[in-house]
Amino acid sequence: MTTLTPDVRAAMIAAAEQQLVASPDGDIATRAVCEAVGVTQPVLYRLFGDKNGLLDALADDGLRRYAEHKAAQPTTDDPVADLVAGWDDHIDFGRRNPALYQLMFAPRPRSHAQARRKIMDLLEAALLRCAAVGALRVTPNAAAQLILPANVGLVLSCIAQPELFDDPNLSSRTRDAIFAAVLTSPAELAAEDPVAAAALRLRSQLAVTGADALEPAELALLDRWLERLSWPGSPATPGSVA
Repeated sequence: MTTLTPDVRAAMIAAAEQQLVASPDGDIATRAVCEAVGVTQPVLYRLFGDKNGLLDALADDGLRRYAEHKAAQPTTDDPVADLVAGWDDHIDFGRRNPALYQLMFAPRPRSHAQARRKIMDLLEAALLRCAAVGALRVTPNAAAQLILPANVGLVLSCIAQPELFDDPNLSSRTRDAIFAAVLTSPAELAAEDPVAAAALRLRSQLAVTGADALEPAELALLDRWLERLSWPGSPATPGSVA
């Protein structure tokens, strides 16, 4: 009887990825995965539940590697430049890993993979840095909800029909159009509404650095006040800072 160790699980995920990359239709055969690792199919069922669970595990493993890659990227003193580099890096990841990227981001029935949620978190963290220097005109959450679907949709379109989306400047033009809707300069933001601009910037900065001078309850109350000031006239914000 095969012992269900992390090594066996990792080997099955690796075998599934090899099949996925080689498959012309982006599918895998569970029997072939088991044969490649030298285990029986009940082992797959015990580890992953079913084929869909194995695909979810492979998608999340791709996310893990992508997140490790992102964490290793150097940040600069210019969060906007880092955001631009992040978009370009995301595009490059999809081009280098088309089969895995489609598994991670294309909708699948009964999928429980966490790739999109976790990459959204990474993006919001990058946008929070932009907000902290007064370069964001909306909350990080609102900006992320524009940027990520555009980024993912562009990559999936280019993977699925490269002959249709063959403009070499398509990524940069899409990026610039989306970023123009959410980014601004501190001066422009302050000119539109100086109080809201200051509140959004301070709230974002506190989310990045914290404030040792305040107790947790005081910090929470301040955050709520700044949240209200960031969106004057509205009883609730359209998105959170973090």
